Amino acid sequence: MQRILADLLRLLELERIEDNIFRGDSRNIGGDFVVGGQVLGQALTAASYTAGARTVHSLHAYFLLPGDVEAPIVYEVDIARDGQSYSTRRVVAIQHGRPIFNMAASFYTPEDGLDHAAPMPDVPAPEGLADVSELPDEIFAKVPEKMRRFLTHERPFDFRPVEPVQVVDPPRREPRRHVWLKTRGPIPDSADLHRNVLAYASDYMLLATATLPHGVHFAEGKVQLATLDHAMWFHRPFRVDEWLLYALESPSASAGRAFSLGRFFTRDGRLVASTVQEGVVRVRP
Repeated sequence: MQRILADLLRLLELERIEDNIFRGDSRNIGGDFVVGGQVLGQALTAASYTAGARTVHSLHAYFLLPGDVEAPIVYEVDIARDGQSYSTRRVVAIQHGRPIFNMAASFYTPEDGLDHAAPMPDVPAPEGLADVSELPDEIFAKVPEKMRRFLTHERPFDFRPVEPVQVVDPPRREPRRHVWLKTRGPIPDSADLHRNVLAYASDYMLLATATLPHGVHFAEGKVQLATLDHAMWFHRPFRVDEWLLYALESPSASAGRAFSLGRFFTRDGRLVASTVQEGVVRVRP
């Protein structure tokens, strides 16, 4: 697992090929295209490389085209503004000569101010919960080969759902779930790196939460999910190699799109980051 985690950290280390232009590798984790979290994490890395000592507090991104897992991605950073307290960066991800993603990110110099936060949901602790890949054999046998590859792919994260993940004959339930997560080992003491890794992980299960009220049968392979846009806010310091509770919900789905929200809490109940996402959700007959 240390090898898998080290590969993730290398993936988020970009090569500088020109002033404010960087290049990152791509990874295939069992799907047909680059996962959105990879592009999000690498784009945030590129923006952070140009922001000096300032800390990212928000990002807003749009996914334009699917990414090719067999090709590197070039990230061009536009230094839009450096003010007294805040800096703005715009990032375009390019593959095969075409933009596949763009993002705006805002960085700031930390200061004291008002402080309050929403409470953490009351859920069981991660100890004793199963990893998301630990499906019973009788269920695993019914899962299509493509989904089986995705579920068994070695991950740098330990994902432990509070509510059981049901990919075969799922019941209809509230569009809400909770997942404990952390990296499968320690990572260096770089606050930027921990934020970049969390951005990578924030794409996980977020859009799919919108399918819970509809009993969507993922094992039949008739579902199309595609992220359109993704935003994220970083509120307080955290470590992604320590347990974080990811609380997800989907307030709305209509017209072939779904909208989902996510909040990250530390074990002691501090709200450290929030995210929202809208995407295409299509269920073929």
